[in-house]
Amino acid sequence: MTYYTKLPAVLLLEDGTVYYGKAAGKIGTTTGEICFNTGMTGYQEVFTDPSYFGQIMVTTNAHIGNYGIHDEEIESGDIKISGLVCKNFNIAFSRKQSEKSIQDYFQEENIVGISDVDTRSLVRHIRDKGAMNAIISSEILDIETLKAKLASVPSMDGLELSSQVSTTEAYYYGNEQSTHRVAVLDLGVKKNILRNFDDRDVYVKVFPAKTSFEEMEEWGADGYFISNGPGDPAAMPYALETVKKALAVDKPLFGICLGHQLLALANDIKTMKMFNGHRGLNHPVKNIILDHCEVTSQNHGFGVVPEDVRNSDKVEITHLNLNDNSVEGIRVKNKKAFSVQYHPESSPGPHDSRYLFDQFIGFIEEEKA
Repeated sequence: MTYYTKLPAVLLLEDGTVYYGKAAGKIGTTTGEICFNTGMTGYQEVFTDPSYFGQIMVTTNAHIGNYGIHDEEIESGDIKISGLVCKNFNIAFSRKQSEKSIQDYFQEENIVGISDVDTRSLVRHIRDKGAMNAIISSEILDIETLKAKLASVPSMDGLELSSQVSTTEAYYYGNEQSTHRVAVLDLGVKKNILRNFDDRDVYVKVFPAKTSFEEMEEWGADGYFISNGPGDPAAMPYALETVKKALAVDKPLFGICLGHQLLALANDIKTMKMFNGHRGLNHPVKNIILDHCEVTSQNHGFGVVPEDVRNSDKVEITHLNLNDNSVEGIRVKNKKAFSVQYHPESSPGPHDSRYLFDQFIGFIEEEKA
C-alpha cells in the first residue's frame, strides 16, 4: 500500500463556479463535460464504461475507492472518464481480492481528480444549471489561466466520440460452437454486454464503429446489436446508415443507449441533449407492455424527443422513465427490432432488465424456426 500527501486542487465550472479541494490521482489538468452518478457502488465499472468518454464524473456516494481495484471488474481496456470529483478518495482499501488502491490505479491510467469537495453542493448546482464543461487542475491554481484553457473545450452537443473508443479491428467473443450468432456494432460496447450474450449461447463478432453494413452482413449473423457509446447520436451519419440497412434486411435488432437513439433516428425520430441526463444504477422504469417496473442502470446525456415518438407511425413506446416520463424504450412496428435507453447488462446495478437479452434471443429463435 502506498500513501500520498494530498496537494491542493481546484475545480472550475464553465459558469465560473469554483470548488477547492485536494489532488486525487495523477497531478495534472483535465477537462470535460461534468456530470454526476448516483450509484452507491460499482465505481470501477463506471470509470471504465466507454459511454463516459469525455466526461468529468462527480460521484454522489461519499466514499470512493474504499474496496480497492480488482482487475476483473472493468468494462473496457482502460479508464474512460476524463476526471473524477468526489468527497472522500479512499486510498486504503479492505477487500482481499483487490490488487491495488484507487490512487495507484489512477496514476497508472493518468487520470486527474479532485477530492474533499462538497459534492452535495456541487450536484445541486449541476441539477439547477444543467450539464456544462469543467476543468480540474492540481498543477495550475490560477483561476484566470484555467478559464482560458476551459474556453477552448468543445461542447458535447454535436461531438462524435464513438469512433475514438471503438475497437480498431473486428474480434470474436464467446464459443464458436454456440447456437446463435450476433453481429455487434461497437460504438463503445461494455464487456458485460458481451458476457450476457455468451451466457445465452451466442457467439458474437464485434465490429469497429465505422464498419459498413455490407461487411457486417458477410459474416452471416442471426441478428444485429447496436451498442452503447459516448457523444451526440446526431453527429454519427455513418452509424445511422448502418442501422437503416440493418433494419431493411428484417433480421432481429437490439439497441442499447446510443443504439437506442440511433434506432430512433433511423425511424425519423429526433434526439436531443438533455438538461442533465440519467446516470446511476437506481432509475425506475416502467415496461408499459408488460405493466411492471424495473430498477435500471443508466448513463446517457442525450435522449429521444418524446413528442416525435408519440407522433410516429413507425415505432411505439415500450418503456417510460418514472422520474421524468422520458422515453426509455421503443420497438419498431412490424419488425423484430427494439431498443432501450438504459443498460440491461446492469454492471453495476440490479438485474431487473436482463430479460431483454432473452427477448432478443427469442426473436432470433423465432426467425430460425
